[in-house]
Amino acid sequence: MNAHSVCAAEKQFLIPKDIVCLPRSAWRVIELDIPTRKYRTPRYHEQPVHLAGRAFRQFYIQDLGHDEPTILLTNQPRTPVKRLITRYAQRMLIENALSDAVRFFHLDALSSSVGLKVDFDMALLVVASGLYWLLAGRMRGYSEAQARHVFRDLIDMPADVQIGPKEVQVRFHRRAHLPIILASGLLDRPVVVPWWDNLSLRLTSWDRSRSAQL
Repeated sequence: MNAHSVCAAEKQFLIPKDIVCLPRSAWRVIELDIPTRKYRTPRYHEQPVHLAGRAFRQFYIQDLGHDEPTILLTNQPRTPVKRLITRYAQRMLIENALSDAVRFFHLDALSSSVGLKVDFDMALLVVASGLYWLLAGRMRGYSEAQARHVFRDLIDMPADVQIGPKEVQVRFHRRAHLPIILASGLLDRPVVVPWWDNLSLRLTSWDRSRSAQL
């Protein structure tokens, strides 16, 4: 049975020197039909290779979002280059999402071997991932950022919390990324939290004059 496959070289492999030595004229540019992708115009070089007595197509790909060139190997002789690279680019999105789930949400460290508990953990992961995605969409320049990046820059920051009779106020300190939060329109908009006995949550920024009065 002949199975069609496309695979990429592992990151720890050494990049062949012939990639560096290729002249500029040896590279061709294509545009990927993925509107939401940042890197849509990669460069590629195709050459035939023979492994274990069989012929394969080998692609060197640059400007695909990796620091190093990507080496793509396939046994599909007639599939257009654009379709092959597009398929791999779409798979990269899935791999990045799984990487984010493991490295930030600790998908590989589920808290219980009981099926019901694991299902609940997965449900929380989906909810948390969706909330981070919604928050990133409101922040300038973070629409494609992973959850750990959003947490590091926009959530993990010092703040003063003041609990009053009608609302809970969170006042962020000055930081380099605070202007991005200010531009999002999320500050100074109280949100009623039902499980706080209907207290409101208000996010505000640090105010020098207000701090002096306190």
